[in-house]
Amino acid sequence: MTTPSSTASRTADHTETLQFVGGVLLIMALGLNLRPLLASASPLMEDIRTATGLGYGVLAWLTTLPFLCMGAVALASGRIARLLGESRGIMLSLGAIGVACALRQAYGTGLTLLSTALLGGAGIALIQALVPGLVKRRFGARMPLVMGLYSASLMSGGGLSSWVSPRIAELGGWQLGVGIWWVPALVTLAGWFLIFRRRAAAPADATAIEGVRPWRLKRAWLLALYFGVINAGYSSVVTWLPVYYQELGRSAVAGGRLLAWMTIFQVLAALTMPAIAQRQKTADRRWLLATSLIAQLVGYLGFIFMPQSLALWWNAIAGFGLGACFSLGLILALDHLPDARAAGRLAAFMQGFGFMLNALSPWISGILRETTGSFIAAWALLAIGIVAMLVVTLRFSPARYPQVMQSPGQ
Repeated sequence: MTTPSSTASRTADHTETLQFVGGVLLIMALGLNLRPLLASASPLMEDIRTATGLGYGVLAWLTTLPFLCMGAVALASGRIARLLGESRGIMLSLGAIGVACALRQAYGTGLTLLSTALLGGAGIALIQALVPGLVKRRFGARMPLVMGLYSASLMSGGGLSSWVSPRIAELGGWQLGVGIWWVPALVTLAGWFLIFRRRAAAPADATAIEGVRPWRLKRAWLLALYFGVINAGYSSVVTWLPVYYQELGRSAVAGGRLLAWMTIFQVLAALTMPAIAQRQKTADRRWLLATSLIAQLVGYLGFIFMPQSLALWWNAIAGFGLGACFSLGLILALDHLPDARAAGRLAAFMQGFGFMLNALSPWISGILRETTGSFIAAWALLAIGIVAMLVVTLRFSPARYPQVMQSPGQ
């Protein structure tokens, strides 16, 4: 016999499930919009270079500027969130991404490309800074799983745009190829507005936020360095991998296809590695991180020594390592503190300086290409950085998190 209490319980469970699924879908939609601004231009770099006259060093700024914005805005994200509110900040950021893409479609000049890299980069940056704390607060123990889905969506957006943009460019020119991505930004903005228009932003817990000052902690700086180096390969790969393979004799479409292929494995890693982390009895992520770093290393060595004969393999292995490192790096920061807002602030600090390091990667790679005539030196530099971070990984024992997050000397 069904009782009123059991019916109410099932209704509550059903509502909770719907809220969880709806929240996850919105987080994934946000992720999908965070990489087309960067990745859509990558397979079209030669067309852009021919049309605008920009050199490799300047073209690198199309990736470098957004990553610089990601760093600067992430560091100021706490103040911005208190000023705008979480939901309003995300909606304004989606608007900035959409406007940046629309301007690229309308005006195909070098100045437009660089200025929209700043505008869209600021929008990407604020969303990326707000999402980790939002996920830890709203999804609690399911945080690793949801962060994995978010990371997978982020990688998927990059892969989808790198695969679709050159095909769109064949129909309507490179401007349409890099600009059409205002459409998904607008759709996501509409969905976010419809769901959150009646919800007030959650008030900031000043005690929790002010209780942790990341810039005073040695561990926070180590996390920023670590996050920057283990993800530096993504910004270089998304900028130069198609160009590298075009120099080896492949077409722009084939180069974009390789980047999309790599993205498949980034997505797989972003889903599987956090899912494994979710099932761990402790928050010790070191062996997961080490496995991901080794995958990156193998991929870079493949680019150097056998780029043509086993291209699909090297792209798949490197992609798996890159996808896993991004999601696990965010989880690693959130593991350090139990309070969601304090952990979000630590993650924002880590992303702030980490993305500034990421910003240097495509620029350095472009300079090395112009200096040496090849991207081999760029892949070698990335491989050296990964070896160094494998050593640093040993320091992330969760048993020491309470100590290192209290003492500025740790």
